[in-house]
Amino acid sequence: MNAAHPLNTAAPERSLSYYAATIQRETDYPPLEGEQNVDVAIIGGGFTGVASAVELAERGLKVAIVETNKIGWGASGRNGGQITGSLSGDAAMRKQMRATLGNDVDDFIWHLRWRGHEIIESRVQKYGIACDLKHGHLHAAMKPAHLHELQESFDEAQRRGMSASVELLDRAGVKAHLDTDLYLAGLKNTRNMHVHPLNLCIGEARAAESLGALIYEHSEVLDIAHGAKPAVVTSRGRINAKQVLLAGDVYHKLEKNQLDGKIFPAMGGIITTEPLGELAREINPQDLAVYDCRFVLDYYRMTADGRLLFGGGANYSGRDSRDVAAELRPCIERTFPRLKGVKIDFEWTCAMGIVVNRIPQLGKLSDNVWYCQGYSGHGVATSHIMGEILAEAITGTLGQFDTFAACRHIRVPMGHLIGNPLLAAGMWYYQMLEQLR
Repeated sequence: MNAAHPLNTAAPERSLSYYAATIQRETDYPPLEGEQNVDVAIIGGGFTGVASAVELAERGLKVAIVETNKIGWGASGRNGGQITGSLSGDAAMRKQMRATLGNDVDDFIWHLRWRGHEIIESRVQKYGIACDLKHGHLHAAMKPAHLHELQESFDEAQRRGMSASVELLDRAGVKAHLDTDLYLAGLKNTRNMHVHPLNLCIGEARAAESLGALIYEHSEVLDIAHGAKPAVVTSRGRINAKQVLLAGDVYHKLEKNQLDGKIFPAMGGIITTEPLGELAREINPQDLAVYDCRFVLDYYRMTADGRLLFGGGANYSGRDSRDVAAELRPCIERTFPRLKGVKIDFEWTCAMGIVVNRIPQLGKLSDNVWYCQGYSGHGVATSHIMGEILAEAITGTLGQFDTFAACRHIRVPMGHLIGNPLLAAGMWYYQMLEQLR
C-alpha cells in the first residue's frame, strides 16, 4: 500500500466521499467575472474538460475551463478509479465503424482500449501528479457462462503481443490473489491500472493551468452563443472563443434541442470501509482492482490507506435516493466474509452518463461548437482518449473524430420524461438475461 492520506473533513462543496476527504490540494479557482477572449472555451471541469484542456494547451492554444461547481465535482471525482481496457459499446462500435474503417476496425478498437492508459500514465509522470496510480487488475468470473468471455479476452491479448501482461487464473489461482471463494476464474491484467480519480482530475487541471489555461469554478454556463464568434455566457461573465467544447456529460442542461434524449443518468453507489490494517493485505495481497463479468457488476479495490473501496449496482431511475451502505454491505460480506460487520466510513453516489448503444457521443452542434458525452461507466480511460481526439479535431485532424461522429445514436422522444423509465426497463431485461445464462 502507498502512504496513508490525511483526512480532510472540511469539503462541504463536494460529495461526502473518501476522495473528497483525501484531496492532495483543494482547488480554489475564481468565478468568471467580466469578459475573456480565448481560442477554446470548455464547459465542464471533469475529465473530458481537463484532459481536452491539457491536450489543447500543449498544442499552443489559449484555453478556458468553466465549471458550475468545482473541478472534478461530478463523476470524474467520484468513480471507482479503475483504468481498464474494457470499452463501453465495443460490439456496437465495431458494427457501426466497419462502414467507415473496413477491415481496420478491429485494430482501431484495440488501440482505443489502451490509449487512455498511455495518456494517463504519461501525464502523471510528466506533470508529477500524486494520485496513487498503480498497476494490477482482475476480471472475475462468477459462473460458468462467464468463462468464455475471459478466454476470448485472454486469447486476443496473446495474439496482440500482451502475453507478458495477462494471466488466466482458475479458481485456485484467483484464491491465491483474493481471499474469497466467490469466483470460478479470473483474468489478471497488469497493464490495467487504478487511481485516486479526484486527485488525478485536479492534478490535470493544474497541469493545464501551468500551460496558461484559465479555470473558473462556481460559474454555471447559462447559454452558448453560436455563430462566427461563439461564446459561453454565465450570470456574471462571458468568454468569447474561436471554438467551444461542451464537455458536461450528464450534468448540464444545455442545447436541449439537439441533445435531449441522447444520454441519461444512472446513479452508482460506492462505499469505503474503515482502514483495515494488515487485513487489507490478507484479503488482497497484490493490491488489485477487481470487477466481475456481470452486466450490472460489483467493483472494488484497496485505497492507499488500506480501506476497501467497493461499488456496485445502479439506480436507473435517475433519482439519487439510495441507502448505499445498506445496499452494498451484503455484497461486501458475500465477497469477503472476513469483513462481516466492518465499519463503513464513507458512502456516496456517482451519476454516470448512459448512452443507449453505449458508444461515446462525439459531434458538432454548429460549425465551431463541439460536444462529447456518454461513457456509460467506463469514463476514466475513455474521457482521456476523447480529449485527445477532440484536441486533434479542433486543431484540424478530423479522422478519429469523424469515425465517432458518424455513429448513429438512438434519441428517445421526450427523453427527459421517459428516457430513464425506458433505461430502467432495459436494464431489468439484461439483468434477467444474466440470471438465465
